[in-house]
Amino acid sequence: MSKIKREHHVIDATDQTLGRLSVQIAKILMGKNKPIYEPNHDTGDFVTVINAAKVKITGNKTEQKLYYRHSNYPGGLKSITLGKMMEQFPTRAIEYAVTGMLPHTRLGAQMNKKLRVFAGPVTNKAARTVLVKPVKDNKPKAEKPKNIKPVVVKPAAKPADKPGADKSKAAKPAEKSAEKK
Repeated sequence: MSKIKREHHVIDATDQTLGRLSVQIAKILMGKNKPIYEPNHDTGDFVTVINAAKVKITGNKTEQKLYYRHSNYPGGLKSITLGKMMEQFPTRAIEYAVTGMLPHTRLGAQMNKKLRVFAGPVTNKAARTVLVKPVKDNKPKAEKPKNIKPVVVKPAAKPADKPGADKSKAAKPAEKSAEKK
């Protein structure tokens, strides 16, 4: 494959819904927003997320959503709610959400290395890129074709309605069979 031109995207997470933001970040990391996308190659771009602490969480997820981890010792299962995680480590919620949307292979780990998340505003690392891009749906809108006239389809004529068909010939065989009886 030829050399892949990778861009740097800086995304502001202020008042963005966590899941919807994570979907857009995962698409950029995988390269699905490019025409050269291939599922077996890493064609994605670099993504830097700023203001991760200001991300919007809907519903009761702050109290009800749990993240689990295990220390590999007996009885070592630990859990933390999303609300506590946002207080202690505000970047991890976005990191965990995006990681879950990437492939769970070596290729996914390579894609995940191109993600940087910062809790606050623009930092020196994030300032390397110039543009702060808003996240929006990348689906192109279908345009109506111009100068196309609608085609009117006429129903096909029935065999008896054809001009030049003699109705008397069609009735004669039926009359002959009735006479024989």
